[in-house]
Amino acid sequence: MGIKDLEDLKKLSILKSQIDSISVKDIVDLEFPTLGPDDTLSDSLALMRKTGYQEIPVVEDGGYAGMMRYSTILRKKSATPETKIKSLVSRLPTLSEDTEITKIAEYMVTNNCRQLPVVNGRKVAGVVSRTALIRIAADMKSLKDVKVWEIMTTPVEYVRENTMLSEAVDTMRNLDIRTMPVIDSAGALVGVVGMKEVIDNGWKAGERSVAGISKSPSTQIPVESVAVTNVMTVDWEDNMENAANVMASKKISTLPVMDEDEMVGILTEYDIIEMISACRERDQLYVQISGLDDEDKIYSDAMYSDIATEMAKISKIYKPESLTIHVSRYNEAGDKKKYSLTGKLFVNGRTFNSKETGWDLVQVNNELIKKLGDLVKDQKDNHVSRRKKVKP
Repeated sequence: MGIKDLEDLKKLSILKSQIDSISVKDIVDLEFPTLGPDDTLSDSLALMRKTGYQEIPVVEDGGYAGMMRYSTILRKKSATPETKIKSLVSRLPTLSEDTEITKIAEYMVTNNCRQLPVVNGRKVAGVVSRTALIRIAADMKSLKDVKVWEIMTTPVEYVRENTMLSEAVDTMRNLDIRTMPVIDSAGALVGVVGMKEVIDNGWKAGERSVAGISKSPSTQIPVESVAVTNVMTVDWEDNMENAANVMASKKISTLPVMDEDEMVGILTEYDIIEMISACRERDQLYVQISGLDDEDKIYSDAMYSDIATEMAKISKIYKPESLTIHVSRYNEAGDKKKYSLTGKLFVNGRTFNSKETGWDLVQVNNELIKKLGDLVKDQKDNHVSRRKKVKP
C-alpha cells in the first residue's frame, strides 16, 4: 500500500502532520564537534573518524563560519594533510528552532548532507543529523502501510568481491555514494564496503589524507579484504517502520533489500530522507538537479525544459510530488566527459528510479526522464506489479 493509496484518510497529510509536529528542540544534538578555520584537513578527518560526523561546524571568533564536509575532502585530490580548512568551508543552510522537519529533510536532499547546524544569532546552538530524522521515521506508525519496495533504490550499484578497492573508491566518488554491496562470483550478497572502511584501512596503513586515495597503496587490495561481512538486510515486502527501526537501533545507513536470496534493491538513510522531504506541501513539483559543475550549468535551462514537458504528461496520470536527479561525470576518452545521471521520482506515494549514461548531458537527461515517465505509465497499467531491477 503506497502513501497515497487511502485517499479518504489523506495519508500523506497525516504523515506530514505527524512529522512536523516534532520540534527541532526534540532532535537537536547539543553536544557536537567543532573546527576552527586554521585546523587542517588531517585534523578534520581525525575528528570525523572519532565522532562519526560528516559535516562539522567551523567556528571563528565564537561565530558560525560554515561547515567542513567529508565530501569536500574526498573531492580535493590535490590537498595535503596540512592544508588549512579555511578555504574549503561550505555554506550549508542553517536551521532555527522553528524549522519544520520536512524542510530539514528537503535541505538534506538538496545538499546531500548528513548534518546541518542550528544557529541562534551568530552562535551554533546545536546540530541536527540525518540519523535523528531516521529515528522520527522509526516512530511513525503510519509507515506500517508503506512497503520497502516502494521506497528502495533500484538498480543496485554493487562491486564484486575480487574487484580492487581503488576501483570501488572511484565508483563511489563518481556516483557520490558512500556504501556499496559486495557480491561473489555467483551474484550472492557477501558484504558491504563503504568510504568508512576505505579511510579506516588507509589510516591503519599510516596514510593521513584521502587526497588521491584511489591511487594509494592501501587501496591496491581486493574489496573483500576490508568489506563488512555481517550484513543486516531487509525483505522487500517489509514495512518502512520496521526498516527505519533497524537503521536507527543498529546505527547503520544502508540495508540491502532481499527477495529470498536475491538482492533486488538497496535502502539507505537518504531514501528515507527523500520520502520525508516528499511529504512537504508544495504548490508545484519540487525538482532538484545536483552535481552540475560550473561549465555544465549552461545546460540547466534545457534540462529543466525537458523535465517540465515530461512531468506535464505524467500529471495527466498522477500528480508528481518531487524529482531529484544527480549528475556524475567521468572521462573515458581524453578530455571528453561521459555523464551518468540517476533519477528518483515520487509519484502517487511510489518511488520510481532510473539511470542513464552518455556523452551528451541534455540528451541523457531527456532519456532519463522519459524512462521515468514510462515507469509511471507502466505503474498505471500494472499498479500491483513489482519490478526487479538488479544491475546486470
